[in-house]
Amino acid sequence: MNPQGGHYLNKTAVLSPLGAVRLTELALGCTVISLVVHGAGYTAVYGIFCMVAWSACFALSAAIFALDVTRLHSCLPVSWENLTVTLAATSALLYLTASIVYPVYFVRNECPYNDCEVRNFRIAVTVCSWAAFVAYTVEVSLSRAKPARAASYMSTPSGLLKVVQAYVGCAIFITLANGSEFWRHPATVYCVVVFVLCFAVTALVVTLSVLGRTTFLNLPLDRFVVLCTFAAVLLYLSAAVTWPVFCFDRKYGTPLRPQGCPGGKCAWDSQLVVTVFCFLNLAFYITDLCCSQRARFVTRQPRV
Repeated sequence: MNPQGGHYLNKTAVLSPLGAVRLTELALGCTVISLVVHGAGYTAVYGIFCMVAWSACFALSAAIFALDVTRLHSCLPVSWENLTVTLAATSALLYLTASIVYPVYFVRNECPYNDCEVRNFRIAVTVCSWAAFVAYTVEVSLSRAKPARAASYMSTPSGLLKVVQAYVGCAIFITLANGSEFWRHPATVYCVVVFVLCFAVTALVVTLSVLGRTTFLNLPLDRFVVLCTFAAVLLYLSAAVTWPVFCFDRKYGTPLRPQGCPGGKCAWDSQLVVTVFCFLNLAFYITDLCCSQRARFVTRQPRV
């Protein structure tokens, strides 16, 4: 109910630019899922991942839109601004990944048995998926903090980078589980511990911000973020040096890909991917450290 005696439904959730973007996301998400189920199809782990990503984003967007229209989000013990921008950023990353993975594994130039219908469906899925990624990116842009104005933490560049860091951290864990053989050396085990610690702290900051419980920290949130990000930069820097040495140096590993190494189950491939993600996340943490120096945001208690 609206305690001010206004309309029960929030017309702004539909008629505003943000509402229009969310309706576009729902339309594109529904189109993608329908095309995949109707004719494009999906198989294997990569196809299942894409379908799960599209379905999860559609379900979350539908829930956010419904809660915003009905104003029921005021009953949730969360920071609504932090929650919506976090889910939009996560959905954008999921759509970006699916938009790359799906055409790589399922779209081919040739038509099997001279039947191009399936291929055309898969091309349409790819186009709609990229369009949805753009829509979620626009939502993040509309929700971002404006200069010289206090804002919720997750709408600042530092907060958005926290989402990216956590996402890349998850990608590292998935790659490590895919036969990376990180347990062979204590140094690589140390690197895994670094990845886990940094991910845990990043996830803690995101969770507390979304729940509106940053006052639980003994330090102001901005100072806590700077200290944790600085520590993460040092830890990731050590991992970025240690991991490649113990994976690709001749004394400990193999500098070149072994001949006959099975595709998709080669430890060398997984180690290389982890190396790339490690340097990528190091760059994100350094950028975050620079952004957090200028961050100005407000912390809000959840509405109950």
